[in-house]
Amino acid sequence: MLFVRDLESGYGEMQVLWGINLEVNEKTVTTILGPNGSGKTTTLRSIFGLNRPWRGVVEFDRIDVTYMPPHAKVEIGITLVLEGRHLFPSMSVEENLRLGAYTRRAEEKMDDSIDLVYSLFPRLKERREQKAGTLSGGEQQMLAIGRALMTAPKLILMDEPSQGLAPKLVAEVFETVERLREEGLTILLVEQNVYASLEISDYAYVLGDGKVVLEGTVDEIRDSEEVKKAYVGI
Repeated sequence: MLFVRDLESGYGEMQVLWGINLEVNEKTVTTILGPNGSGKTTTLRSIFGLNRPWRGVVEFDRIDVTYMPPHAKVEIGITLVLEGRHLFPSMSVEENLRLGAYTRRAEEKMDDSIDLVYSLFPRLKERREQKAGTLSGGEQQMLAIGRALMTAPKLILMDEPSQGLAPKLVAEVFETVERLREEGLTILLVEQNVYASLEISDYAYVLGDGKVVLEGTVDEIRDSEEVKKAYVGI
């Protein structure tokens, strides 16, 4: 579904990514691991178009989307859940959700998308009239994921969805990712929570200094001494 080849990108004159290659198959969870500063978030931002790639190719459903702007990528089925949630705090839960269905394709599926979000997150349904800024951290993360689902995506890019959450809420977030896969969605996940992310993943990449230093199945990554010592800290 998603193919990234020789991707290079950065900020200003500072290069962060040095020839990233990765592949995400349909209806799977693929995780990008690595220490802080290894280029994980920049990889997602460059795939989505928030950072314009310097070189390389990004293909989605056999379409070259390398330099396609983010709004156009949303229209064809790619969405991004940014670290930090980025909600509209003074608006209600349902208003935040409906704002996610801003493309023509998403608007046509709005009712079905709302039903899906509320089935995944019953607490959001209970709080549909509550202002987003008054929700707990875990509920805000659910709302951020729910708003992304309102775009009717095929591929969801997730940046650190468990960051700052209590252990119980972390477990709920990862259960949600599993349920999204069961719903037929494809997820590319950036995470620091190694144990939890590997438990739900089909394949993983490990970055170091802006390059892919290791890739493999979950078992291969989990059993790698290199990962345990240098990248995972276990």
